[in-house]
Amino acid sequence: MKFALAIALALFASQVCLHAGGDEVVLIYNSRVPESKAIATDYAEKRNVPKQQIFGFELTADENITRAEFRDALQKPLAKKLEANQLWRLSSVEIAATNDKPAHVIRRVVTSKIRYLVLCYGVPLKITRDATLKEAAEEAMRPELRRNEAAVDSELACLPLLGLNLPLAGPLPNSVYAVTNAAFIHPTNGVLIVARLDGPTPEIARALVDKALAAERDGLWGRAYFDLRNITEPAYKPGDDWIRAASEVARLFGFETVVDQNGATFPASFPLSHIAFYAGWYSEGLSGAFTLPKIEFMPGAFAYHLHSFSAASLRNTNNNWVAPLLARGVTITMGSVDEPYLGGTPDVGTFAARFLFLGMTFGEAACVAQSTLSWQTTVVGDPLYRPFGKTPQRLHQDLEARGSKLVEWSHLRVANLMLARGGNAGSAASYLEETATTRQSAVLSEKLGDLYAAQGKPSSTVRAYEQALKLDPSPQQRLRLRLALGDKLIAQDHNEAALANFQQFLEENPTYADNLAIYRKLLPLAQKLGKPDAAAKYEEQIKRLTEPAKP
Repeated sequence: MKFALAIALALFASQVCLHAGGDEVVLIYNSRVPESKAIATDYAEKRNVPKQQIFGFELTADENITRAEFRDALQKPLAKKLEANQLWRLSSVEIAATNDKPAHVIRRVVTSKIRYLVLCYGVPLKITRDATLKEAAEEAMRPELRRNEAAVDSELACLPLLGLNLPLAGPLPNSVYAVTNAAFIHPTNGVLIVARLDGPTPEIARALVDKALAAERDGLWGRAYFDLRNITEPAYKPGDDWIRAASEVARLFGFETVVDQNGATFPASFPLSHIAFYAGWYSEGLSGAFTLPKIEFMPGAFAYHLHSFSAASLRNTNNNWVAPLLARGVTITMGSVDEPYLGGTPDVGTFAARFLFLGMTFGEAACVAQSTLSWQTTVVGDPLYRPFGKTPQRLHQDLEARGSKLVEWSHLRVANLMLARGGNAGSAASYLEETATTRQSAVLSEKLGDLYAAQGKPSSTVRAYEQALKLDPSPQQRLRLRLALGDKLIAQDHNEAALANFQQFLEENPTYADNLAIYRKLLPLAQKLGKPDAAAKYEEQIKRLTEPAKP
């Protein structure tokens, strides 16, 4: 089986992209917010950003900034500093005549030492609308796009094009959208990669790089969850298509992948365990399974919920999505500060393919996932974060050499890669059976049970799930195992064991969001087993949970 491991991982070596280092980064902090400079200094130390590439600006401490203050206190002064410090060089370039324009000369970035701009906690989030600003270009725009508010991040991504005096109203096309060559994402091509170290508190913002570094060392492991709406309306179908594409990327990458086809978001009763990657839509604020007191985000986890105002504030953990996700442990995310319309939101399928398969940094993948700039998207997290920079073989060997428990996820990936490449459940099960780690791993024992179920081996499935429950599964994994085990026991007519399992479930999960479903399983079991007292108790609970609320 070592041969099978080597072959599976060798077939899946990530492509090696550009080396991304701190020397390519410029850090921006708000000199009026003490925590802002502290976060910039901390990041510079951890990512080796040269001191001369850290700039402070006196900005409002509010999340919103006026167009005039943005232009005069940040945008233009930053452009001047980059040129004065020889971080990039501008030159006059002649543009050939076209059918509607004569030949003309523009000033543009022709060389650049930097590619990334990192905004630190305290730098404003959103440029507010300037109602006095009227531009001739607006006349050619659709009425709903005749707006000049924008995310600070998205506007600064166009900083290399400042000399072109492009319109401020509406979005601009992103010249690097969906590219696969990371070298093309460069100021000489008109784009800066912009992200922010931000969140509800300075501590959360500071921790983003620590979690990124941990995942770069140990890998980004866990399960991938995708929440579709299964929508067919042409105007909204692209949102589903992007998320479905991301789910297929995750599956082919070897993640244990769960796709929900229901219109609603994952309900509170759904067991989301070991979350490494999440993408879904379309709920105004944190809902369903994400409202539980503790969410099982893995170190380095990405989570994104498509909604028009998902990042309206990064401070308020009770509203929208981005701030609450950051507060619950997400390492990287994206969102909209204002209405972008669906076409102006990130293409998460493009993001997943570049981040996972091509090994781009988070900043690179997030940049090329945006079809528009000078618009509403903010990108939160360490843009240099690249958890898939090592080859799978090297990472697996590193984890084994350190005796890391995370090696169980690497073995799970091998099993999933076998299946993704046309292998059968029997071969994947054989691999796990012969892997010593399986006998100590709840993750691998559960997967082995799933593979037995796919082969039509109910008794083996039950034994594998029971073994997984003995191996310290996470709380949400334990919940999922109990539910699956109970159903398998019922199917085999092991009613006494099923009854005991669901009773244990209620003891372990007294606040479970759908205990009604559990009582509805327990009632017929108690009746079949001739337990009238238990049946009466379950009937009473069902009645209590189904009675309409009294006015």
